[in-house]
Amino acid sequence: MTTSNGTRIQLNNGIPKAFQALLKMSEEVAGAGDRSGVDPVLMELVKIRASQLNGCAFCLDMHTADAVKLGVDPRRLFLLDAWRETALYTEQERSALELTEAITQLPRTQDVPDDVYERAMKVFTEDQYQAVGWMIMVINSFNRLAVPGRPPLPQSS
Repeated sequence: MTTSNGTRIQLNNGIPKAFQALLKMSEEVAGAGDRSGVDPVLMELVKIRASQLNGCAFCLDMHTADAVKLGVDPRRLFLLDAWRETALYTEQERSALELTEAITQLPRTQDVPDDVYERAMKVFTEDQYQAVGWMIMVINSFNRLAVPGRPPLPQSS
């Protein structure tokens, strides 16, 4: 249902305790990433790539800005959709992006292929793999909250 002013219902504020729990889960997963030594830039790249695949403008806007604040070269953000075609990403980042694509597209792929999993195991510890995998699930949840509501982007600063 679209309201008379053309806006859609925003799922994130309809059940506030559920949304707060998702925010808390996101914080916990980010902390697990920090504790296990996952580069925060890698986590932002995961969020951006999943948001690209899911077509989530709101999350893309937020996480590309966050990546720039972390010092990511904008060129790496511009080319993220074509990451396989460049040498701009580390081996760990490439593995995380590949894993992001596999998990985000589970409805189509039905699996994380063995070769994708094996490459991840070569570059991540078990704790790092857990943190990256959980972050992929968290950002996909945020994407699924935002996309149906088409929230307006915040004003540029």
